Amino acid sequence: MASISPLKPAPEGHARNPGMPLDLDVLDRVRVNLSAVERRAATLPGRRTVKKAYQAAWLLKAVTCIDLTTLSGDDTPGRVKRLCAKAAQPVRSDILEAMGMADRAITTGAVCVYHSMVETAVEGLKGTNIPVAAVSTGFPAGLSPFDLRVKEIEASVATGANEIDIVITRGHVLTGNWQALYDEVKTFRAACGDAHMKAILGTGDIATLRNVAKASMVAMMAGADFIKTSTGKESVNATLPVTLVMLRMIREYLEMTGHKVGYKPAGGISTAKDVLNYQIMIKEELGSDWLEPDLFRIGASSLLGDIERQLEHFVTGRYSADFRHPMA
Repeated sequence: MASISPLKPAPEGHARNPGMPLDLDVLDRVRVNLSAVERRAATLPGRRTVKKAYQAAWLLKAVTCIDLTTLSGDDTPGRVKRLCAKAAQPVRSDILEAMGMADRAITTGAVCVYHSMVETAVEGLKGTNIPVAAVSTGFPAGLSPFDLRVKEIEASVATGANEIDIVITRGHVLTGNWQALYDEVKTFRAACGDAHMKAILGTGDIATLRNVAKASMVAMMAGADFIKTSTGKESVNATLPVTLVMLRMIREYLEMTGHKVGYKPAGGISTAKDVLNYQIMIKEELGSDWLEPDLFRIGASSLLGDIERQLEHFVTGRYSADFRHPMA
């Protein structure tokens, strides 16, 4: 019978990022070597890999970092309740038992929904420690009136959301209006109160990796607890080159301030092989602390089904049909 070593306990936690004054000199120094970034990202899958029990352990850790998400126009309370049930028991009990992990409380990192479904998700997760994340501020475009975006955050927090995924105004990045971007994100952070804030940069929309780097730094200066690649609705979502740039900015911010900021790739991560590449890059760039759910989240829905299928292969030696591992 297959088994894996116990998962590393989650860290005790860290102080929230309080932000800092906007420092344009830091932004002026930002440089991105495009060819080096692309080369590093392209060669990573061939240079680093994990197999067998180690791979199973990494995939099980990835499950605990998933923000299990439904953001569709046809969402219903029933769908959200099923999603919550899957978040509380993301891997079949027989698989966990075969892995020697039946006594571990394996859950996803959060359940992510629109504001209208926050109350349903809170009810569906009652009795668990799984947070509810709400997308906000005119998601996905982020172009609704500013005061309405702020009120949307406040409404989601009042309804029970523990985490808020805000959308920045991409136009501020494209025009280099860093003061406006800083003021916007800082206002959103204040509206979040005790709820942790993830700043969605919309990296597929902001043209260059240098813009990605600068937007990442400004969002962290304004107090973002996480920086997130995408809404999942853009034509290009999370990629390894974008991830490398954002991780380097997180590292630079840590060196500048001593504060840890989390990272969330979202959109396009649908297979176990995909998520392992992200985990390996994060391990290399930031270390093991950033493989825990307090500093790493994955915005995904179909990913969980493929991970569960891979874990079943680990314990049985056989692949089962996809439909035997429904996401929810």
